[in-house]
Amino acid sequence: MATVLSDRDIQTKLSGLPDWSLSGKTITCTRTFKDFVAAVAFVNQLVEPAESAGHHPDLEISYNRVVISLSTHDAGGLTEKDFALAQVISNLG
Repeated sequence: MATVLSDRDIQTKLSGLPDWSLSGKTITCTRTFKDFVAAVAFVNQLVEPAESAGHHPDLEISYNRVVISLSTHDAGGLTEKDFALAQVISNLG
């Protein structure tokens, strides 16, 4: 099982992800697109990296807006897996 990061480690890692914010035991990012089709196309880009990592984000789609939330549920908080996937997601168009 993955190890939950300390508050200090979380803040350090979060400082390298300017589009992400901390909410309790979750990090979130909101991306806005020109329309629904573009938002769904972005979500489809998440499938391969999430499957490869064996780590799946919680997603919320509202027309042209996608909210991505990451937390390692079985560990009960934020782990390296969350920040690694957040970095990959941040690099997607």
